[in-house]
Amino acid sequence: MIDDPTVDAAVAAVRAAGTLTAMAQGRLLDGQTLAKRDASPVTVADFGAQAVVCSILRSRLGDVAIVGEESASDLADRPALLTGTTELVSATLGRPVSAAELVDWIGLGAASATGRYWTLDPIDGTKGFLRGDQYAIALALIDDGEVVLGVLGCPRLDSATGAGVLFVAAGGTTEAYSGDDPTPRPVTVADPPSLAQARFCESVESGHSDHDQSSEIAARLGISTAPYRIDSQCKYGVLARGDASIYLRLPTRSEYEEKIWDHAAGALVVEFAGGTVTDIDGAPLDFSHGATLCRNRGVVATSGAFHDEVVASVRAVLG
Repeated sequence: MIDDPTVDAAVAAVRAAGTLTAMAQGRLLDGQTLAKRDASPVTVADFGAQAVVCSILRSRLGDVAIVGEESASDLADRPALLTGTTELVSATLGRPVSAAELVDWIGLGAASATGRYWTLDPIDGTKGFLRGDQYAIALALIDDGEVVLGVLGCPRLDSATGAGVLFVAAGGTTEAYSGDDPTPRPVTVADPPSLAQARFCESVESGHSDHDQSSEIAARLGISTAPYRIDSQCKYGVLARGDASIYLRLPTRSEYEEKIWDHAAGALVVEFAGGTVTDIDGAPLDFSHGATLCRNRGVVATSGAFHDEVVASVRAVLG
């Protein structure tokens, strides 16, 4: 087990956010969800999870820089969201939390993506969360463009109760806590005997990756097994522990730039489990240019042995 105060703080923060989101899933009230400018949904649980993670990191580690997905300004003039979020955070932390405290914690997520900082997606896969399906809490520590720590909480993976699986990538290894077991277990990728026996893992939402192109790529590689479709960065987790061999995030719009909080934690979980993660051109993911992966196109993550063949097939299909 990795023993480090920074790792311990990150694990505690993601665990608390998992408790909050499990409490909220399926119980959202009217007025507790809104659509952001890109039409993606955000809920009291998104804001609450960001507040809890930011609060715990600051209380344990002092002044921290955090690049979070959510903005405290989105709570302005939305009393149902503010009240619902405050109640969730109070219940999770076990003490009354004021609206001012809540806004302050969420606002910690507005740091600039430079130097040494955390990046957080409080609920990755909000559409899956709203359906009652899989979602993830993704927290990563980036130091001068290098991801050095990743904690990926998947509250519904292998569980309907919210205990789930929590992946920790640090010190060159990936470990996973399952359910309430206090002892983590090492996880490693699993290469299939042949490329044709590999299994794809892809998004449930077709808007996140082109399913038709994925099918064409699979056919080129001789893969006929039905894809493992799952929401959020849980895909990185199931790849890291060998449930699948290939994860593709294919560009659906030429102008779209992947966000760092959508990939930093998950990519490190796969890499430290022995896998390989690049963009669709075979280049490493570059986290040194702010809040987006502006120097990359899409993502290809594999168990490693057949990575070059998969990238070549992706490039042949996408042109």
